[in-house]
Amino acid sequence: MLPGLAAAAAAHRCSWSSLCRLRLRCRAAACGSSDLQEWQNLVTLGSFSNIVPCCTLNQVKLYSTNVQKEGQGSQTHKMEKVPSFDEAAENIGAELKAPLIKQEPLQVRVKAVLKKREYGPKYTQNNFITGVRAMNEFCLKSSDLEQLRKIRRRSPHEDTESFTVYLRSDVEAKSLEVWGSPEALAREKKLRKEAEIEYRERLFRNQKILREYREFLGNTKPRSRTTSVFFKGPGKVVMVAICINGLNCFFKFLAWIYTGSASMFSEAIHSLSDTCNQALLALGISKSVQTPDPTHPYGFSNMRYIASLISGVGIFMMGAGLSWYHGVMGLLNPQPIESLLWAYCILAGSLVSEGATLLVAVNELRRSARAKGMSLYKYVMESRDPSTNVILLEDTAAVLGVTIAATCMGLTSITGNPLYDSLGSLGVGTLLGVVSAFLIYTNTEALLGRSIQPEQVQRLTELLENDPSVRAIHDVKATDLGLGKVRFKAEVDFDGRVVTRSYLEKQDFDQMLQEIQEVKTPEELETFMLKHGENIIDTLGAEVDRLEKELKKRNPEVRHVDLEIL
Repeated sequence: MLPGLAAAAAAHRCSWSSLCRLRLRCRAAACGSSDLQEWQNLVTLGSFSNIVPCCTLNQVKLYSTNVQKEGQGSQTHKMEKVPSFDEAAENIGAELKAPLIKQEPLQVRVKAVLKKREYGPKYTQNNFITGVRAMNEFCLKSSDLEQLRKIRRRSPHEDTESFTVYLRSDVEAKSLEVWGSPEALAREKKLRKEAEIEYRERLFRNQKILREYREFLGNTKPRSRTTSVFFKGPGKVVMVAICINGLNCFFKFLAWIYTGSASMFSEAIHSLSDTCNQALLALGISKSVQTPDPTHPYGFSNMRYIASLISGVGIFMMGAGLSWYHGVMGLLNPQPIESLLWAYCILAGSLVSEGATLLVAVNELRRSARAKGMSLYKYVMESRDPSTNVILLEDTAAVLGVTIAATCMGLTSITGNPLYDSLGSLGVGTLLGVVSAFLIYTNTEALLGRSIQPEQVQRLTELLENDPSVRAIHDVKATDLGLGKVRFKAEVDFDGRVVTRSYLEKQDFDQMLQEIQEVKTPEELETFMLKHGENIIDTLGAEVDRLEKELKKRNPEVRHVDLEIL
């Protein structure tokens, strides 16, 4: 039986229940059948399997038995001592509790992380405020500001390098000290607002009285810059055209009254519309040179385009419309024409005068186009000088109109058929309609915001990209504001290393190293980084100012530069 037990143990070494059955068989010789049946029931019900986990056989010491037969009816059993079940269970539990692999102790490094700050409304009290805003918004006097801390900051204006600012918290505290409470300060603001409105109303009344006084006694004010623009450039061309077209209009109306010619009527209307439009151009020129104000920070240079646009509409409605109307009425109701001798003389004089005005306009446009490095045709087509363009086109149309009118009147005089004269009126009206359409289109394009020449944009972009502190340029926009003024805008990707190095070149390295060695805690490191970080941001702002000044210096037509940090 014992060799059978050894074979059974080898077959069931992976199961605790098998081990229990093995132990039960070992005790079969010493235990009764009832005890053996009780142990078998325990194993069958699985009580041991819930107490001790499964294990292998080599964790239990087994002992074999030697059986010797001595005679036929007797047997001697020699059996080594087998450990008890409780001892075996304790040994198994001890081995299970022993660690399978020797583990090294874990070392955890904790990072020092600054606590995230919540920036509330009180943090904005560290903002800076200028002296003018402090006096206007908090109702303070200049003497009140002398007692506050003064901070010198980089100026955003071109004419000054730095200016004085104050902490907003200091200004607010000073205003409460002066006025006593926020309610008193609010009442004072309201009173000052009402006083300002009253002052503006009084100023308007005084200006009205002054205008009436000037109209009564005459204006003895010295000549201003506004009137000087009419003695050179486009203003000179416009004034010459007004004088010549005014005389032409007067004499053409006399010729029309004398002859009754439809073509002469169209020419008289043509000269009248030219005179009115050129007076409108003169108004636009005078407005365009006004100094920019807070309401119009970029000035009034677009007034020339607006005046030219209105002029184009006026030519279409007044010149072309009336010429077509008179031509159609002449075709429907032809009237005999009187002697055309005086009409020919007036047309000849008009041809000479209009030709002279045309020559003045062409010379001015050539000079301006040469200064811009453009051809005359391209300069005219892009309407770079709207006022002179209008004069050029109107005088060209006038010369062609005089030619058409003289030709049709000659045919009428030769054939005696007044229909040729009416056709001449329609031809002049069509010519004026084409000119007005061109003026409306070109000036509308200019008012919508036209870009400058691609060569100019490339030159400005290369100037920025060749700077060491700039990595790349994106979203470049260069808009023509009129009167040779350009607004340039670009997104600039700065090289942070170059900007930081520019800041470090102005620092004392020994002092900075000493400050670094004194840093022991995260709070001290934060203070050190905040100090130099703010200074580096100021250095970046100074780099932006330097690039803007460089652009304006090398390109005088660039008046407004907006460089946005990417």
